[in-house]
Amino acid sequence: MASFTLQRQPDGVADPELSLLFWGREQCCPGHTYGPGMRDFYKIHFIQSGSGTLTAAGETHRIGAGQAFLTYPHMRVTYSASEETPWLYSWIAFKGSRAEQLLARTALSAASPIFPLDDKLMPTLDQTMSRDALASDAADLLLLGRLYEFLAALIAIVPRREAGRDGRARPNPHVADCLRYLHAHYDEDISVERMAREFQLDRKYLSSLFKRETGMPPRQYLLDYRMSRAADLLERTDCTISEIAFSVGYRDPLLFSRMFKRVRGCSPRSYRERRC
Repeated sequence: MASFTLQRQPDGVADPELSLLFWGREQCCPGHTYGPGMRDFYKIHFIQSGSGTLTAAGETHRIGAGQAFLTYPHMRVTYSASEETPWLYSWIAFKGSRAEQLLARTALSAASPIFPLDDKLMPTLDQTMSRDALASDAADLLLLGRLYEFLAALIAIVPRREAGRDGRARPNPHVADCLRYLHAHYDEDISVERMAREFQLDRKYLSSLFKRETGMPPRQYLLDYRMSRAADLLERTDCTISEIAFSVGYRDPLLFSRMFKRVRGCSPRSYRERRC
């Protein structure tokens, strides 16, 4: 059975520019799914354990423990907990013009909605808010303060990148090099160690930097990218499963099929039958 808690902002002084709506925590049932659907507020899920997928802005992302994801108002999303290792997650929901302004100071977007949790505030934010809600006279102010504290931490973790001359966000040059490398060599036997040697960087530093910029570690990014390319081949070509496995870096078709199902929720053969 899934456990579920939900609390709402108590009555009090309302801030029309930034309003905390509710927060909670849930142990998801295997395969628990929301969507496709949309809401009229921002909602952030903090993944405490387990794994699952988020589909937003036409992209599917695999998300696990230590990560969080943001869903935007009036944008269609679908997210699903794994059948084998369903999520335990907490969340907060908020809205207001100030929320949009503050989130614009981060690198997050509908196409890039994932970020890493910090070590102190985010994993227990819902529990802290539940304690603050017990304050009889100033609970609303304490809770709004927690929301501002969280947004300040978010801006520090995923700050908006410096813009180039064309006005577009410019990623960290080391991460940009790594992304180009992964996109060019995803069909090879790639490891974080190999990539670190290629760019003469410490492996732990590279992993930390990559996760901070992209919201996921290099290994997870590579897996998602490979499965995205595999899905494209399944839709556009008549290549066999073995040929597609080889084309995206897997010499063992059975291993490829297992990884594809883990990321996409169905076998390569089922995916092709549904999409083609």
